[in-house]
Amino acid sequence: MQEAAVNTARATTDRSSLMNIGRKVDYAVRALSYLAAQPQRWVVGSKEIAERQDIPTHFMSKIMKDLASAGLVDSHVGRKGGFSLAKLPESINLKEVYEAVEKPLTLMACLERDHRCAYDSVCTQISVWERAQILLADYLAGISIGSIADREGLKDRLNRLDS
Repeated sequence: MQEAAVNTARATTDRSSLMNIGRKVDYAVRALSYLAAQPQRWVVGSKEIAERQDIPTHFMSKIMKDLASAGLVDSHVGRKGGFSLAKLPESINLKEVYEAVEKPLTLMACLERDHRCAYDSVCTQISVWERAQILLADYLAGISIGSIADREGLKDRLNRLDS
């Protein structure tokens, strides 16, 4: 009986899809939305971003490195170093952010070109998942970082609500 309950619990937490909006994406969006609210080309230290947006510091360097590699932020070294947006906030979309810190947006493995299965030619559901993937990709591509800019930061806004 207990084994069945464990298997049921495990089944609800196992994922069969590739797409999972996890911490990396969440933290990347938080960081970019904070940078988007600053004056253009303003350099902000990673410590400030992490503190204002409640991002663990051990995630910050990897996330910011990924965002820099994708051309979404510029890294500035030196005593007054930090990060600034590399593009206008309105030209950075959530699909780009997802793909900068994860991999190409894919709902299911069978939708990747190099993962087609033996049933691909007779599958009755693949067109459903392809369409869902297109809709999601288009939706995320239509939301800019500029539209969710966050000048204050999550922590300060939450603290104000608690007061």
